[in-house]
Amino acid sequence: MAQHRGSATSRSPAPPRTPRPSAPPLLLPLLLLLSPLPAEAGLYSASDQVLLPDPDGIDALLGNSSRALLLEFYASWCGHCVGFAPVWKRLARDITEWKPAVDLAALDCAEEINRPTCIRFGVNRYPTIKFFHAYSKPGSKGELVEGVSSDVKGLRQQVIDLLESHGHTWPPACPPLEPASEAEIDNYWETTNGGYLALIFETADSYVGREVTLDLLQYENIAVRRVLNTEQGLVSKMAVTDFPSCYLYYANGTFARLNVHVEARTFYSYVLQRLPTVRRAGKPQQGTVTLVANATNQEWREFNRRRVYMADLESALHYSLRMEVAGHPQISTDSLQALKRYISVLAKYFPGRPIVMNLLRYLDSWLQGITEPEISYSSLLDVLDNKMEVPRAALPSEVKWVGCQGSQPQFRGYPCSVWTLFHVLTVQATANRTAKSDPLEVPQALIGYVKNFFGCRECASHFENMAQESMQQVKSLASSVLWLWSRHNRVNNRLAGALSEDPQFPKIQWPPPEQCPGCHDVKRGEHTWKQEPVLYFLKEYFSAQRILPDYLEEEAVLLDKQAAQRAAAEAGGGGRRKGRGAPEEGEEEEEGEQQLAGEEEDGEDVDEQGEGEATAEAAPEMEAGDAGRHWEDVGPARIRRPSIVGLRLREERGSEDIVDLDSFVNQHYKIKALRAAADAAHRREEEEEEAEQGPSLQGQPEEPADYVAVRKRLQKRGLAGKYMGLEEADTEPQGKRWIFLLNVGFSRLDISLCVLLYLLSSLCLMAMYLYFKMRLRLRRGKQALP
Repeated sequence: MAQHRGSATSRSPAPPRTPRPSAPPLLLPLLLLLSPLPAEAGLYSASDQVLLPDPDGIDALLGNSSRALLLEFYASWCGHCVGFAPVWKRLARDITEWKPAVDLAALDCAEEINRPTCIRFGVNRYPTIKFFHAYSKPGSKGELVEGVSSDVKGLRQQVIDLLESHGHTWPPACPPLEPASEAEIDNYWETTNGGYLALIFETADSYVGREVTLDLLQYENIAVRRVLNTEQGLVSKMAVTDFPSCYLYYANGTFARLNVHVEARTFYSYVLQRLPTVRRAGKPQQGTVTLVANATNQEWREFNRRRVYMADLESALHYSLRMEVAGHPQISTDSLQALKRYISVLAKYFPGRPIVMNLLRYLDSWLQGITEPEISYSSLLDVLDNKMEVPRAALPSEVKWVGCQGSQPQFRGYPCSVWTLFHVLTVQATANRTAKSDPLEVPQALIGYVKNFFGCRECASHFENMAQESMQQVKSLASSVLWLWSRHNRVNNRLAGALSEDPQFPKIQWPPPEQCPGCHDVKRGEHTWKQEPVLYFLKEYFSAQRILPDYLEEEAVLLDKQAAQRAAAEAGGGGRRKGRGAPEEGEEEEEGEQQLAGEEEDGEDVDEQGEGEATAEAAPEMEAGDAGRHWEDVGPARIRRPSIVGLRLREERGSEDIVDLDSFVNQHYKIKALRAAADAAHRREEEEEEAEQGPSLQGQPEEPADYVAVRKRLQKRGLAGKYMGLEEADTEPQGKRWIFLLNVGFSRLDISLCVLLYLLSSLCLMAMYLYFKMRLRLRRGKQALP
């Protein structure tokens, strides 16, 4: 809590501002029961930083409280209330640092359960705002606020006026707001040890000093005092010429003017909150990098706070796909569609390395080809782990935070990285825009992922509420970038000072003035953002060209790890493949069965898909020189697609339909070799055999019985001609063989159509020839006439 000693006030001394003792453990459940319950109905939600009291607990909230409270009574059907709600929400976000002294609440009188409470407080028109002083007596009906302003600045000043009306019952957490005298400043260091004293010089009608004082009330080792321009002694001593202006006054009597971008409340508060040794009350002292490294028991990675790191982005991918999505063993309906959109956006716009993009694009192709309403996560994990052995494709299997590392293990990490990932995707969508680009493509994909898979359910609910109330703002790709940025700043504002905030990386309104001075402006004393400079900064900051590759594992290392994991899984019994020559459980393996490696060596890769279905084309091995080839060089059609296990039972087939294709193909090549060797011997004996036995087929060695049986089974299924090297021409009459020479890749109907088109074109050409010949004769006849 800020230091509040040496108050220069002429009114009666207020109660001692000693820290309030924390509630005993036994009282905590009671306090939780009496605290306002979050409500999602009406015009406000729990993410709006507005208290939503329960009718049964409203008396405990208002009576004998150590802080003041402004309560809005409204009706959700009231048009003026609907228009005023955004202003009330902005005010709540604007004065979030003032909460120990004053807070905002709202009660919907249109709800039947709240109706008796509204009548008891004498409310019969909406909206009505009542102010409840600190330590109000139980049963108090509050003070009606007249002339409520319609803008945030006017409302904020009204809140200060109401606080100053407290008199003797001053809120303990609230610092003095009245002007300080020269005598108080001279005696300040006699009663205070250490810290900073900030003096804000201003005119009597200015609220800047009081606003900054309240902005700093939750911070220790600093005190803020307001000094009017009429205090000639201090003004002359410090040579103050500008009002407002801020000076730091030190214990040795020296002083220095605070260097800010603009002389305004927002910039004063930002700089003062980040002075050395200044920290939020209840937060541990910010340590050095060495202390942080010791606190986390992990290697501290030096990084540039003004840059984005690919290690954070890849860690976000790993965590979201292998940790968050893994919490859903079965992914179906809306969740499956959300996952498809999310992966599609990643495959399009993630600026990753070729090895990561190959996997993402294959994963996208695999998901888009799924027609079943449900998949299992285990099948998705097989793709993530590249069980299909897509060439040059891998996704890191561990997190390595760099720009998102925190001073403690529980700080930053995944939430920081996923926000960074979202920003990068919106910026890359803008950079890769086309005439048909949908500005809602990336935002809707991100909302769907957060809604269905993000582990923090309260965070997901807040994010979804923000999206619902503001998606109409997204009308272009540029507006989608600004939309996500503004939502992120709203979340930072809501979580500033929360237990989840890293003291070494406080949640601020980003970008700060030192990173983007041109992004900030002041109009009528209020801080505003310049949209165009902000957009330019975001596009530059999150551009693919500025992402640093530091701390990334080499691609060869990732591929080796992936291969080792796959080998370990197969050795443990998890890598056995079915439907590709591998026996079912309980069956004995036949002699001569070939493994997957043998299939690739032989150049054959058959993926049985069932009777009447086409077989997938084999994926050729990439040479060593193809390490830099992109996915476009491989193509999704050339990669065998994994089957989805457990979604649909295969029809039972007789044992005669189960073919060991691997053994069959190998036997085929052996038979071809035997045929070639036998041709020479048969050729020498051809004349003798013709004389004794008559015409017969030549060069046909005796085939093994199992080979003949397999061929017959494949002929039933229409596969013999493809896998045995046999052509239908062998069984057709000699007079028809020419048609099969022309029939390579064409059907009989195709050839018939070609012949018909040839005849028609010949007739057309003949007709044109006769037509022009007749015209030429007529022209010559006319010229011969006198």
